[in-house]
Amino acid sequence: MASRRQVDIPASRACVGMHVVELDRPWEQVPVLFQSFVITHPEQAETLRTHCQWITVERTAWTEQIAQEAIAHLKATAAGSDFEAKKPLADELPHANRRYREAQKYIDELLDSVAKGNELPLEDARTVVRNCISSINSNPNAMFWLTRIRHRDAYTAEHCVRVGILTITFGRFIGLDINDLETVGLCGILHDVGKMRVPPEVLNKPGALTSEEWEIMRAHPELGFKLLSSDHQLEPAVLQAALSHHERLDGKGYPHALEASAITRFTRMVTIVDAYDAMTSDRVYRKGMPTSEALAILYKHRGNQFDEQLVEAFIRMIGIYPPGSLVELHTGEVAVVLATSPRKKLLPLVEVVLDREGNPCLPRVLNLSENPEDGEGLTYAIRKTLPDGASGFSLAEHIRHQSDPAQPQPGVKPEFR
Repeated sequence: MASRRQVDIPASRACVGMHVVELDRPWEQVPVLFQSFVITHPEQAETLRTHCQWITVERTAWTEQIAQEAIAHLKATAAGSDFEAKKPLADELPHANRRYREAQKYIDELLDSVAKGNELPLEDARTVVRNCISSINSNPNAMFWLTRIRHRDAYTAEHCVRVGILTITFGRFIGLDINDLETVGLCGILHDVGKMRVPPEVLNKPGALTSEEWEIMRAHPELGFKLLSSDHQLEPAVLQAALSHHERLDGKGYPHALEASAITRFTRMVTIVDAYDAMTSDRVYRKGMPTSEALAILYKHRGNQFDEQLVEAFIRMIGIYPPGSLVELHTGEVAVVLATSPRKKLLPLVEVVLDREGNPCLPRVLNLSENPEDGEGLTYAIRKTLPDGASGFSLAEHIRHQSDPAQPQPGVKPEFR
C-alpha cells in the first residue's frame, strides 16, 4: 500500500527515471539487484513489466497522472465485465461466433503447417488476436460461451484458441492495456505450437505414456520456442510463454526447472489458463473435470506451483457459474448461464432452455439477482451445476440458433443431440 509520498501504478507503465520503492510480490521473485532503485535503463523497466502487475513509485506529478489514468481504466474495465456490456449478448454473439471460427480456421491451418514441417504462417496472428479483443471488449460473455464448446478429437487446436481467448479475457479482467492484451493473446494462441512436432501416436495416446514417450512429450515447449524464434517480429514474451508454460514456481516444472524469478508474468497467466482448460476438457485418456474441481486444484497449488495473486484473480473471473455453463434450477428446469455480476457471483443471469421433464421449452431469461419467483411463489435458486451436454442439451446448437435466429428453434429433444 502506497504512502502519501508514494503511488501505485501498473508495471506496464514503468519508465526510466521512476524511483521504485515496492513491488506487488516479494523482491526475491524478481531479478533486480536492489529493493529500492531508480530505473536507469529500459531493460530494468522491461523486467518490472514482465514480472509484476503493479509497482509502487515515488509520487510526482507524472506518476500521479499515470495512477489516475490506471484507476479510470480499471473502473471502465469493471463496468464492462458486469451485465451492462457495451453490446447485449444476443447482438455480440453472431460477431463473436464469426471471430471464433476465424481464429479456429487460422489455428487449424497453422498447426497443419507445423505438422507438415512447413514454415509458420504467423502474418495473420495479430489480426486474429485483435478481432478477439474487439469482441471481448464488446461483451466478454459471448466469447466465454464459445470456449465451452469442445470436441475431443480436435483438442490441441481448440485448446490453443480457448487459451488465447481466456488469457485475453483474464488480461482484461486484471486491467491490462490494449497493447498488453495483444501480446498476452499471442502468448495464449501460440503457446502449444510445439506439440505439432510430437509424433501423433504419443500426442494422442489413450493410455499412460512410457518414460520414453513422456520425454518426447516434454520436448514440446522447446520445439515451440524454436519454431516461434524464426519470426523476429514476435515479442520476447510470446516466445517465453511457449518455452516456459509448464514451468512451476517451486522449480519442479519443465523443460528447465526454472526458479520463480525467471518466470514472467504473461507466462504465469498462460500457465494458469493452460492448466485450467486442460483439466476441464475431455481427452482421449480421461473425461474433463467440472469447473469447480479445476479451480479448487489451482487454488490448492497457488503460491507453490502457480502465482498466488493471479490464481485468485482468475478464480474471481471464472466464478462458480461461468457463462455458457449449465445449471439445474430448484424447479428441475435446466438453464444456461448468460452472464455473472462481480457483485453477485452466486446469482447469475440465466436462460431456461429445458423444462423439468428435460424437454426443450420456449427460452426465457431470469436475472437471479432480482429474486424472481416461480409459479408457487418460491424464489428461483440454482440446485446444482451440470456437465456440458447434460440432458442432451447442445450448447453448440444453441449458439448456432442464437447466431442465426432465422434457423428454426429446436422443438424436440433429438435436435439437441
